[in-house]
Amino acid sequence: MRIATYNVEWFNSLFARDGTLLRDGEWSGRHNVTRAAQADALRHVFTAIDADAIMVIEAPDIHARRDGVAALEGFAKWAGLRACAGQAGFYNETQQEITLLYDPALLGAVHTPHSTQEAPQFDGVLAIDLDIDATPEQVRFSKPPLELTVQSKSTGASFQMIGVHAKSKAPHGARGAEAVMRISIENRRKQLAQCVWLRRRVVEHLAAGTPLIVLGDFNDGPGLDEYERLFGRSGIEVVLGSDSEHPLFDPHAQQAIAQRVGAAPTSARFWLAPEGRYLQALLDYIMVSADLRARGPRWRIWHPFDDPVCYHDPALREALLTASDHFPVTMDIDL
Repeated sequence: MRIATYNVEWFNSLFARDGTLLRDGEWSGRHNVTRAAQADALRHVFTAIDADAIMVIEAPDIHARRDGVAALEGFAKWAGLRACAGQAGFYNETQQEITLLYDPALLGAVHTPHSTQEAPQFDGVLAIDLDIDATPEQVRFSKPPLELTVQSKSTGASFQMIGVHAKSKAPHGARGAEAVMRISIENRRKQLAQCVWLRRRVVEHLAAGTPLIVLGDFNDGPGLDEYERLFGRSGIEVVLGSDSEHPLFDPHAQQAIAQRVGAAPTSARFWLAPEGRYLQALLDYIMVSADLRARGPRWRIWHPFDDPVCYHDPALREALLTASDHFPVTMDIDL
């Protein structure tokens, strides 16, 4: 079975209010890329990865006037994908949903949110003291993680899956060095709080012996910015819990943690206009519980320059660059 996570930059811009795919010459949400070019590139990429289940980050918006799941299923039908059924969870107001696309002939997927005193339902509020002033802050997810129970139709085996799009740490809207520092620290604090919340849910599942996959865009990784020193560790390390009784595992995360300076895997590529260059970062992960790791899964980042197969396929290489500023991450596992 192949499981993937893929952040599609402004996927929402490719759909009309009624959910119709807009494959035309108008500009997409990506810089200097038309809607037709992005749609065609996405079809090429989704077809190439040929996954049984894809956690789509920045999936089409869901609101009173549009069913974003139906829009995504319409795209899958147009693209001829096996993974043509969609499942979303709690909607958000950012026009960037988290939706699972899966092959309904092989899998079933049901939204199964959990709630405990330690880890409330993800559309709720977590009271946590972020700045050690003895006054708990009220933390919310702008994009509530998607909790699913996924079951194989052939074997009946089931596992929990949590799709994540964690808080961005970028100081959007900041003007001046002081504002950049203040907003950057505030955003990192919120991002870490979300990761603590998520980690609490992870521990609950693992303590119960439930096979678990946590995947998506965490907007974080070890050594990504100087503010990490203020908090001791990255949000990724919090969620992994590598030094705990119930760890998760992702080989790319482990490589980045072990090698904070020097070359490390990357899954996203952003243009920095003021500096006239690209920034690459590892932001996308597929983390698994120990029982699933024991099955010998194989991970792959479909990077157009770092993956030899992608690089030596010019059509796929260009499609990956056109489709999004993130690249798919896949995991092949025998379930």
